[in-house]
Amino acid sequence: MRFTSAFIVLAALAVAASAAYAIELKDITYQTDGGGKVVFSHNKHLKKKAEKSPNVSCKVCHENPRAAKVKYTMADMDKGKSCGKCHNGKKAFSVAKCTACHKVKNVTFKVKETGPVLFSHNKHLKTMQCNACHNSLYKTGPNKQVTMAEMEKGKSCGACHNGKKAFSVAKCDGCHPSPKQVVFKVKETGPTVFSHSKHVEIYSCSSCHTKVFPLGSGKPVTMAAMEKGKSCGACHNAKDAFAVSQCEKCHPVQEIKFKVADVGDVKFSHSNHLGMYKCKDCHSGTFPTKRGGRPVSMDEMKKAKSCGACHDGKSAFTVNGNCDSCHQHG
Repeated sequence: MRFTSAFIVLAALAVAASAAYAIELKDITYQTDGGGKVVFSHNKHLKKKAEKSPNVSCKVCHENPRAAKVKYTMADMDKGKSCGKCHNGKKAFSVAKCTACHKVKNVTFKVKETGPVLFSHNKHLKTMQCNACHNSLYKTGPNKQVTMAEMEKGKSCGACHNGKKAFSVAKCDGCHPSPKQVVFKVKETGPTVFSHSKHVEIYSCSSCHTKVFPLGSGKPVTMAAMEKGKSCGACHNAKDAFAVSQCEKCHPVQEIKFKVADVGDVKFSHSNHLGMYKCKDCHSGTFPTKRGGRPVSMDEMKKAKSCGACHDGKSAFTVNGNCDSCHQHG
């Protein structure tokens, strides 16, 4: 009976010891300042590996139970404390190999003017180590926003992206998403499309931004202002690029159909007229660019109003007696 009792006690102690051992083997997650979560796996450390370092036993780390409550910095580890006792580049990989423990992810910067900018840790880690940026340029975790002007002076990304170590920050499309087409709503002529991709083939972003165009939304600029070198007119001056007076290059032109009762509808062809005239020959002296307006009678045209300004029998056929030149039969 005594032997049976002793056996039961020993069995109970063995079960308790097994339970205690199971508790010790769970993963531990550390919340770090700026470096995210770090997971320590007991199983991985206690597992035999075909490496130079021998199998790790519990007592290698757990010499002082009270030391578990002490927080250690990376600087402490570099001096051989905590994880740094083994992770010194000899017994095991060095603590300088940050990504072996710390998870890295893409960082998205919200830029109001140009859209989100994606920073890839993985791409950068192919050519450099973490300490190239942290903590000399960026502290781990949230950082204060840096302007492009500051980057051009060597701050932040500009420390490497200077055209020597890496592509210059002036190469905007190296980081910022490919600029999209911009559609300007022009009441008088219809939507006007500006293509960034076509312009970037010839010019750099800095040619326009921000001395000619502020980033983001700006105030509408009139054609009269453009003719004086403002906005698009800074380049579209007939020297650097075609003149703003070549309206059809940017503004859509379409055929116009006038409904005229009793004598048949009239079609006005922009394309036919642009073969002989410039937009400014008619707009906006003879014809206002805004849509709508009061219809003009044939009697008024005979007095050089509307179409009659050119169709006077000298510059073009006369509106008097040449009705079938414009009015459709029917």
